[in-house]
Amino acid sequence: MAYVTNTNTVATATEAHGLSVLFSNLAEKWRQYRVYRETYSELMDLSDRDLADLGLNRSMIRRLAIEASREH
Repeated sequence: MAYVTNTNTVATATEAHGLSVLFSNLAEKWRQYRVYRETYSELMDLSDRDLADLGLNRSMIRRLAIEASREH
């Protein structure tokens, strides 16, 4: 007697989960990038005097934007 086992549904469910995780990761990276660009742009638009009032200097802007994008 011969038996046939159908494993297609398991593979499809696993693939669907993998795609879901992939799109979720891509959405998170895109969100981080938007926060980074917004933070970076806003800080770069400030004058050196405004930055000094905040206790910042231009060399800190990139790091601050990266930190901001990872916090949210």
